[in-house]
Amino acid sequence: MRRIILIFIILTGLFAAPAYPYWIWTPKTGKWINPKHEVKQTPKEQFDFAKGLYDAKDHPAARREFRKLIRSYPKSFEASESQYYLGLVEEALDNLYEAYKAYQKVIDVYPFSERISEINEREYKIAEAFMSGEKRKAMGMALPVENPAIEILSKIVENSTYGPLAAKAQYKLGLVLKSLLRYYEAEDAFNKVVSSYPDSEWTEASKFQIASCRAAISKGASYDQGAAGEAKEKFEDFVREHPDAVLSREAEKNINELREKEAQANFEIARFYEKQKAYEAAKTYYVDVIMNYKDSGWAQKAQERLKMMETKK
Repeated sequence: MRRIILIFIILTGLFAAPAYPYWIWTPKTGKWINPKHEVKQTPKEQFDFAKGLYDAKDHPAARREFRKLIRSYPKSFEASESQYYLGLVEEALDNLYEAYKAYQKVIDVYPFSERISEINEREYKIAEAFMSGEKRKAMGMALPVENPAIEILSKIVENSTYGPLAAKAQYKLGLVLKSLLRYYEAEDAFNKVVSSYPDSEWTEASKFQIASCRAAISKGASYDQGAAGEAKEKFEDFVREHPDAVLSREAEKNINELREKEAQANFEIARFYEKQKAYEAAKTYYVDVIMNYKDSGWAQKAQERLKMMETKK
């Protein structure tokens, strides 16, 4: 019996000792509390404590304490600051998408925060990281969206429609969509730059990109002559408006490629009519190729077909 009591005392001592510092009896509440989970008496005390952990680079602990402050003092100034610091914490931990979500929550929940301008800049840098192809993970899990840059850039424009980053973010949104071959959406994004920010430094490039999207659409699964014509017209407008722009040389190259496509399309229509023995219709298209696309290789082919048609008569 004595041996059993001795074992019980030893076991009680072993298990009780480490547990003691984590639980304290408070007569005021009449409960056992774990100080680790308790919030400080004021939001400032809690913020200073969490900030100290952040400064010491204990980011997981700082995250826990900032969240604790937001839960306990949601309407305090320190709550908005804590939400901002949660973004800094996630950035420090390389959780870029989680950092963006934390920053965006400041704008959504605390719209009068003095951090808004800085947050837009931080969100833009995060979007650029995703645009550059950096593959990040959020909290150890796969990212919930295909390309976070689309969501983030859209939010930056929404956050500050006429702010200093709005036009740039709108333009970059178009580039991301274009890189994903979502040409119609990209064209719409570039059009918004032109219509909403006509005096922006991004307007000129957006006009070029609109024409480029039209050209890409025309080169789809089946050649779209209407889209190609629109693209050529937009490139020609761009060159006319910006003759000295660096992009004008690229635009002229695109114009030549589109003219070549047009010449080919008209030549193939002529061949179709020729095979159907509709020689007058075929001749009309061959002549069009010869007259309007003189520098194209299709003009010479059209002349050769016209001569062959003459021998058939």
